[in-house]
Parts: sequence; C-alpha cells; structure tokens
Amino acid sequence: MRKFFQEIKADLKFKTAGPGQKLSEPSRVPKEKPKAEAVPKPRQAPTDEAQMAAAAALARMELKPKTKVSSSQEAIKNQVRKELMAEAAASEKGLLAEEKDLTSPDNEAAAAPSVSGVYFICPLTGAVVRKDQKEKHLREAIQSYFSVDPVAASIMEIHTFNKDREKVRVGVETTAKYLDNIYLHPEEEKYRKIKLQNKVFQERISCLEGIHKFFQAIGFETKTLPVPGQGKKSKYTTEEYYILKEEMLTKLEDLKDYKEQLLSSEPVRAQLDRQLCVFKPSPQAARFELPNDFYNLSAEELKREQRLRTEAVEKASMLRTRAMREKEEQREMRKYNYTLVRVRFPDGYILQGTFYARESVSALYNFVREALRDDWLPFELLGPGGLKLTDENLAFNECGLVPSALLTLAWDTAVMADIQASGEEQPASPLKPELLSRVQTLS
Repeated sequence: MRKFFQEIKADLKFKTAGPGQKLSEPSRVPKEKPKAEAVPKPRQAPTDEAQMAAAAALARMELKPKTKVSSSQEAIKNQVRKELMAEAAASEKGLLAEEKDLTSPDNEAAAAPSVSGVYFICPLTGAVVRKDQKEKHLREAIQSYFSVDPVAASIMEIHTFNKDREKVRVGVETTAKYLDNIYLHPEEEKYRKIKLQNKVFQERISCLEGIHKFFQAIGFETKTLPVPGQGKKSKYTTEEYYILKEEMLTKLEDLKDYKEQLLSSEPVRAQLDRQLCVFKPSPQAARFELPNDFYNLSAEELKREQRLRTEAVEKASMLRTRAMREKEEQREMRKYNYTLVRVRFPDGYILQGTFYARESVSALYNFVREALRDDWLPFELLGPGGLKLTDENLAFNECGLVPSALLTLAWDTAVMADIQASGEEQPASPLKPELLSRVQTLS
C-alpha cells in the first residue's frame, strides 16, 4: 500500500513539473523537506512533455500484472486520474483565458477609424455637413433662400423633399397645365381660378410639399368665394380658391418662365465629399476601420444579418452552387451605400477618397487624375490579385470594391520609358505639391 502511494506521488510529481525542470524517476523521489514560507508563484500551464509523462506513469500503473489492486485502491487511482485530468484542463482553460484577456479589445486602445464618417457639401451654402445632418441643413438653406428668390426656393422644396418622383412628375405637369391655360387664355376668368377642393387638385397637386408656397410666390392668393348650394335649404355655400392677382396679367411672360422652371428643375442634392487624404507609405494601408455611416443598416441589424448569414452558410455550404454564392455576395454588397478606396502609388504614397458604392469606377479614375501633377499621364488601377479595372462603367459594388478597397496604380511602361529617356528631371512624387504639403501618417 505504501508503495502504491509512492507511485501516485511520483506521478503527481511528473504532472506538476514546470518547464525546464528535470523529471526524476518515481522510485527515486526524495522525501520533501520543510521549506521556509515564501510568496507562492503563479501556477504555469503544464507543458506537453509533462502531460506525456503523467500519461505514461498512469499507463505503467495500469499495466502492472503482478499486484492485484483492491477495489479501494482502484477507486483512489480513478480519483487521482480525474484530478490530474481536471488540473490539466483547468490549467489550459486558465491559460486561454489569460491569452484572451491580453488580446481583448477592452485592454487595447480602440482602433482609430480610417475616416470619421460620410460628409456632404451643400450646393447652396458650401458647408460640409455630416450624413445625418444633411437633410436638416438643406431644409434650413432652402428656407433661408425664400428671402432671396421665393419662386426658386419653393421649386427646390417641391423637387427635393417629395421622394416619390412619379408623384412629383404628375403634380408638376398638372400644375403646368393650369399655368398654360392662364397664359393662352388670359381673358378667361375661369382659368384664373383654381378650386382647392377640386378632386384633381387634391390628388395630384395639393399632396406635394412646397406646392402651396409656389402658387403664392407666383402671384396666387387664397380667397373664399360663394358657390351655388346643393341642398334645397341652402341657396349658397362657400369654397376656397386660388385666384391669380390682377397685376400678374401684365406679367404673363414671367408666369411662363415660372412654369418652365418648375418643369425643368431637379432635386437639390448635396455633393458627396471625397475627403481626399494623402498618406505616407505605410504597411497599414490594407487595414480599414469604418464608421457606421458606410453601412445601409444599423449596427444591430448588421450583427443580426451576419449571424443569420453564418448559420445559413453552415447549413447549406455543401449544397450551394457557384451561382447561388455569387447571388448571395451581390445581396451582401447591396448593404453598403459607400466605399472607402485607397490607391497606392509606385513610390508608396497613398491617395484616399470616399465614393458611393453604386458609383462607376470612372469616378475613381477622374479622382486620381485630378490629384496628379500631370493629369495626362496614362495609368492603370489594379485590384486585389493584380486584376485590372479596365471597365470604368462598372460600379464599385459590381467589382467587389465595397465597403473598402486598396488598389495599386501602375504607370504605362512605354510612356515612362520615354520620359526617362528624355533626360528631364522628374519630381519626387507625381502628386500635386498642395496635396503633399498636407500629407498624413496612416495610423
């Protein structure tokens, strides 16, 4: 019995030996000497060699044929085995948890976004505003424009803030017919009156935001007029009308111009700010941290979509055809409204800009040309894997360049050879000096 416990003790010695410690044979384990109290050292995870040694010791115990182990001894041995395995598992779990803590985002500095958001330039004020403030700023800008040109401001409202383009088309064309009748038949009083409760007016015109401001701006005023009553007891009733002011009959050409403006105008659209940046050569060029502005869905919706997509892929990964995978990828691409593109030049400098995901690649080529000292220099843009972006009519999402992409610029070798052969001194960088003067470091 004593010998059995000595072997168990030896096996434990094998199990707990740390890296670099020499493992002694079970039969030579010396008696432990009392040690002075010391600060306990944190337990390290058992090495692979220690685990193998412990397993070998247990195997030797199980293979001894000469000694018949009693049931109580067998129970002790099983308990020791369980404790050894539990200790190993706990040590491994603790090590993994420690590694996880070291790499946890909570313990790291939050990665700085590659761009702070999506911004737009107001065409009326020139102000640069963030995406979520764009419509509010446009409304305020158009409202303030009423003091300058009320007719133009009301037309802006009609075309900009009514999202259903078909309703706008129908309403504008119907309004134009009213104005045409006045212009062609100024002597006819009935054409200068528009009943506000008229079914056509209500369904096609009155529903448009800004339309009533337009009628008031071009010379109509609201009046309540008596009309013959429908009932026996009521001889007369009243209804509201738009009536053209008398002085406008001398300004019929102006009325015609207002009609043309109404028909030909387009919505006021804030221009996407490219947020052009130039960075020094950096190994971090392919790393992107994008804000939520770049996505068509909220952060919560994106997480849910990603989880559902992962589950669906796991269930049907063996059954999906290539066409099905491509269709799914296209569906994923439609979740992005914008893309952040970087173009790396042969000298390592990086040009960055923001684009619509459905914008054509030709916009990127123009963006790069505008940044060059010599915009006539021919070049090509290469995507991941060296794939040439030759079809400039394709959209970014059709080329798989959303929500971000790192491209490489390649010069035309024949043209560059001719330039070098000319012997003219070439600038250090092909980018414009004003861009290089505000070059940044990519974090």
